[in-house]
Amino acid sequence: MSDSSPLPPVRLHPEAELARAALSTPLLSRAARLARWAGPDTRVDAGGELAEEQLPAAAELLGLAGDDAAAYASEAWRVAVDTGLVEIVDEEAGTVRAGEELKLLTGGSPRDVLTVWLTAVETVLADAAVPDLDDLVDALDEGGEVDFSSLDWDPGAEAAFLDGVLGNLYLLTVSEDGAGDSPVPLPALAASMLVPDGMGEPTNDVLEQVSDAMMRLDDQFRALEPVGLVAYQPVDEALMADADEEPAAPVDDTDVSRYGMVRLTPLGVYGLRARLMEAGFEAPAVGDLADKGADVLLDGTARFGRSAARAETEQWLARREPLAAARELLAAARGADAGAPLRRLRCQQALSLVGAEAEPALREVLDDPELGGLARVWLSERGAAGVPAPSQEMVFWLTVDTLAAQLAAEGNSEELQALVEGLAAQHSGFFAAAWRVEHPATAEVLDAMGRLHPDKKVAKEARKAAFKARSQQGG
Repeated sequence: MSDSSPLPPVRLHPEAELARAALSTPLLSRAARLARWAGPDTRVDAGGELAEEQLPAAAELLGLAGDDAAAYASEAWRVAVDTGLVEIVDEEAGTVRAGEELKLLTGGSPRDVLTVWLTAVETVLADAAVPDLDDLVDALDEGGEVDFSSLDWDPGAEAAFLDGVLGNLYLLTVSEDGAGDSPVPLPALAASMLVPDGMGEPTNDVLEQVSDAMMRLDDQFRALEPVGLVAYQPVDEALMADADEEPAAPVDDTDVSRYGMVRLTPLGVYGLRARLMEAGFEAPAVGDLADKGADVLLDGTARFGRSAARAETEQWLARREPLAAARELLAAARGADAGAPLRRLRCQQALSLVGAEAEPALREVLDDPELGGLARVWLSERGAAGVPAPSQEMVFWLTVDTLAAQLAAEGNSEELQALVEGLAAQHSGFFAAAWRVEHPATAEVLDAMGRLHPDKKVAKEARKAAFKARSQQGG
């Protein structure tokens, strides 16, 4: 992902709801219980890890059992220390006490709770990018230092790869036509990082890289689930069995879910957005513009998908009286700059959400050369009386303005192509009149019509009209 362009806006759950979800995550709740348990007799080693002889008591307190109980207890303790739920009093003596941050979990604001949780996420992400303990032990040299070269592991590259995977998962989640709440297959997520753009059929080498990445991601997503970042269905263990072993049950090779499925939780969406913004990405959330002026709303939603733009506009309108909102929107929609047509389109879409109370504002701009057309459309759609018929000049100006807005919003889309074909079919003299329209985007619109229309004769006519328009405008 590039940090030069904004990401799609995301719909965040209320902070109070997210804070409750954070408190109920297995890892943070365990860390909080250990922080309350810590006392004068609790001891840590030089690195702040809970003393080995105290791990069984910690695991019992947390209700953990089995071979991994001590490891889970140790992880929860590490999170407690890193988040400030536990403070080390004396490093030499190894004494600790409950930290100031512990009070925030019960007496702080939802934002305070989420701040603590975000710190826990950073700890888990750092741990997730580290190889298995067995691999690290094998890589110790004679001096007790880890020989990273023997691991074929680059800490920075591994962390960057995991960040990239999570960034792609975020993009797939929040995009207008993305996965949304649906889980994403692990092979698709790994391939999004490794298969080069434009590669039709992945080579065997690339497929092997994807397979290796899937196994790493399987371990990492298992580690990320307890902190509430993702909901994860692990890779089917049968897929990792030796080829000589008989599967315990019949296997369906066409079931993609067997290869792992992952989705961001609402809490995970909040957390990744916070991390992306800290890394310099522009990651808007629906509602960010609700307290801004209409000019900011129209410019901001110009790059939103339709459903996100509607949701943002609904929040903006909810804070204002309909008549005042309509007047502010109409005033912000004026202009001859390159972004003006799309502003007017977003204005028209916003006004479609306003009731009859806004009618006086629309009547006030009936004679406005830039707004009179959309005002007539709004009034006519609501069956208002006494709406004057538009002049032919206004009809053509509004047509060019609408096409310019669609071109800015969607580029050479199928919808725009259908609109272009319809216009040319309905109006035999369209191009003869259109090139005379005094609109800054006339030549650009006619050029686009020439590119998009499938009929070569019509396309040539459009290009000739664009040339005339450009000559008329002095270009």
